[in-house]
Amino acid sequence: MRSLLSRTLFSLLFAAAFGAGAQDYPNKSITVIVPFAAGGPTDTLARNLGVTLTGSLKQQIVVDNSGGAGGTIGINKVAKAKPDGYTLLLMHIGMATAPALYRKLPYETLDDFEYIGQVADVPMTMLGKKTLPPNNLKELLPYLKANKGTLNYANAGLGAASHLCGLLFLSQAEADLTTVSYKGTAPAMVDLIGGQVDLMCDQTTNTTQQIKAGTVKVYGVTSAQRIASLKDVPTIAEQGMKNFEVVVWHGLYAPKGTPKPILDKLVAALQAAVQDAGFKARLAELGAEPVPLAKANPESLRIQLQSEVAKWAPVIKKAGIYAD
Repeated sequence: MRSLLSRTLFSLLFAAAFGAGAQDYPNKSITVIVPFAAGGPTDTLARNLGVTLTGSLKQQIVVDNSGGAGGTIGINKVAKAKPDGYTLLLMHIGMATAPALYRKLPYETLDDFEYIGQVADVPMTMLGKKTLPPNNLKELLPYLKANKGTLNYANAGLGAASHLCGLLFLSQAEADLTTVSYKGTAPAMVDLIGGQVDLMCDQTTNTTQQIKAGTVKVYGVTSAQRIASLKDVPTIAEQGMKNFEVVVWHGLYAPKGTPKPILDKLVAALQAAVQDAGFKARLAELGAEPVPLAKANPESLRIQLQSEVAKWAPVIKKAGIYAD
């Protein structure tokens, strides 16, 4: 009886402590884990989002780059973090592909996180090093076949958006290229600019400025329509590769067990961010856009993640790609 009373008292005190903490949340800086190297597209999105969230939450947003293993190291870091609202995760489509790509994950994708909401949709671009002879997709496709086995293709690691985009592109192009994996697209971009790798598919948040600067060649955007920031760049589909559309969605998560009052404050801050004119303008310059308000909520992200896990599992299984 005494033990039962003790446990009950402890539970009440624990709940009271969390309740008090939720009332004055946040009272210190908030860390957003980006599970990729600094300078990459998800990092760029996180830092732009952080500027807006800082204004809403009145606390500094600190971006922590915890890269490696296709993002799963950083994801696991959040799964194991204290559920107090001070450690969050910003992750893209790779959240949905990891369960199929990895034989065993140290976390449960659908069960170890609280959902805050979708953040932004980002198209991708197919790029080549500046000295690659083809100047457009029509020239690139026969060039790849004529140089079978002699070219390479960079990506940010197994399961990264650049990896998935590349799989789809190489499959439709019926091309045989050597894959070179990096711990993020930022170092891959450095090597593409330097000419060490030949091709890469990456998000516009990481490529728009390089394309405008002329440090790389661009062969098309992966969205259904051309984008305003790269209006002269045709889509992959309009150049003849039909049904080729890859838009990378991003979501914001918290560790499982984060109290609802804290989650409610985070959801409200995210919803303010996706409607913020400054955030919209910054993303537009990078060829991206915040999600509509209706998607910036926990249920929308939950449905999106569940559907994407189901969508990509058979695709990855058919490709026979696995990692330990």
